Amino acid sequence: MSAALPSVSGKASETYDVVVVGAGFAGMYMLHRLRKQGMTARVYEQGDGVGGTWYWNRYPGARCDVESMQYSYSFSDELQQEWDWSERYAPQPDILKYANHVADRFNLRPDIQFNTRVEQAEFDESAGVWSVTTSDCKTVTAKYVVLATGCLSNAKMPDIRGLDGFKGKVYHTGHWPHEAVDFTGQRVAVIGTGSSGIQSVPIIAEQASHLTVFQRTANFSIPARNAVLTDDERQWFREKYPEIRRFAREEARNGIYTEMPDRGALDDGDNERRAKYESRWSKGGLTFMSVYNNLALDKTANDTAANFVREKIAEIVKDPETAKLLQPNNHPIGSKRICIDTDYFATFNRPNVALVDIKSSPIEEITANAVRAGGKDFEVDALVLATGFDAMTGSVAKIDIHGRNGQMLNQKWAEGPKTYLGLMSAGFPNLFIITGPGSPSVLSNMIVSIEQHVDWIADCVAYMRNHSLQTMEADKDAEDKWVAHVNEVAYTTLYPQANSWYMGANVPGKPRIFMPYIGGVGPYRQICNDIAAKGYEGFVMADAERKQRMAAS
Repeated sequence: MSAALPSVSGKASETYDVVVVGAGFAGMYMLHRLRKQGMTARVYEQGDGVGGTWYWNRYPGARCDVESMQYSYSFSDELQQEWDWSERYAPQPDILKYANHVADRFNLRPDIQFNTRVEQAEFDESAGVWSVTTSDCKTVTAKYVVLATGCLSNAKMPDIRGLDGFKGKVYHTGHWPHEAVDFTGQRVAVIGTGSSGIQSVPIIAEQASHLTVFQRTANFSIPARNAVLTDDERQWFREKYPEIRRFAREEARNGIYTEMPDRGALDDGDNERRAKYESRWSKGGLTFMSVYNNLALDKTANDTAANFVREKIAEIVKDPETAKLLQPNNHPIGSKRICIDTDYFATFNRPNVALVDIKSSPIEEITANAVRAGGKDFEVDALVLATGFDAMTGSVAKIDIHGRNGQMLNQKWAEGPKTYLGLMSAGFPNLFIITGPGSPSVLSNMIVSIEQHVDWIADCVAYMRNHSLQTMEADKDAEDKWVAHVNEVAYTTLYPQANSWYMGANVPGKPRIFMPYIGGVGPYRQICNDIAAKGYEGFVMADAERKQRMAAS
């Protein structure tokens, strides 16, 4: 539903209560909540289907690193009881199938416009509305704009001399073709050994006549131990869902249901500690880092886990020189998002796989048919760029957003993103961000954090409607204090010791600031709830005639 009203430019325009940017898991749930509140909404999605990150990331071996029964919506008990996940860790096609099921089950598609980018959003102070311009050269107006653009959806192309002149096929893991890619008989280069590289290398190695992996930084990775889910395992989850969801929201720091440690790594003797690491290694998955409660806080404790994984790599990889290159030694384990894999390290035992260390022998250029590194040409037929994303801010930065007094969001964030709670940025009224910088987001089970943000935003919009409030924005002082708090908490941990995409370190020229909130999903949720209960303390709200601070006295 929409009506024709004069737009900011004076031309006829459709108007909605809310414009949502992105139709991934955040955008779809946001639309569902807004509809239930009787609000009109339009979702714009640049792809031709729903799914967000899982629409774009179709590379070989793409798989979620959170167990599928937990990486799922909890807002509908019928949905979580009826959907059958096939594997412990869902592969990309299954997750995309799930996203499409949700879109159809809740009839979301009529309010989603596909193949459409939001190019610009401009706040009209006199009218108190946003003017949103899309790639089809249309402009609509809305009281609210919600950025559901995703944290890992803006693929980062590397700046390598000669890349445009390469004669073979070039693929980016974050923007993979929809049709199947067959590397059989080809010489393939994979550049990058983050999560997408670690997942894709074993699959590509099985097809390629030869695979050359170009590694700048070795990463810690834990076996996934993926397996087909049994009916009994699915039923166990379904029966325990109320407790699993409660625990993920309120107690787990990362939104993942697992056993909580009651001791530090140095509280156990060497044998007992190793036995616990062996048990988690055999179990597999991200919960390896939950063996002890101080692995992210104490370097000596962290070293015990890091050394264990390094020893495992040395056991798996037969060539000592290759094993040494694959052993991370420049960051604490877990200070970059730990990877999970299926036979990644064992792949380097294959005779058709070679590892090139581009830290000591950097890539100089791409020629017509080779990657030149360290003065040597490695001839290849296809390039796979596993070079990651401009994380957390990249997708927002692609939109030309103007707030009060014409201020550009990109200018405001030039020295690093500034938000209050990761939800709003001062000077940009009625503009919400789902899992934005300054919230747990990428340090958590994303679905848990998405649902929390969507629910908070929906409740906030309902509060404004019920109190006849026209605008809401973050207070500048509250925002500054929150940004300082986010960084203060981060620097009590080992995370800033890594040059990670959490810090923006993977994007040349991007300011180094720790972007996600590391204080934990449960504490963060409580902070947000308390702020809402106090009349949205730290936000400035205004009715149609005057501004007033809605803070607790």
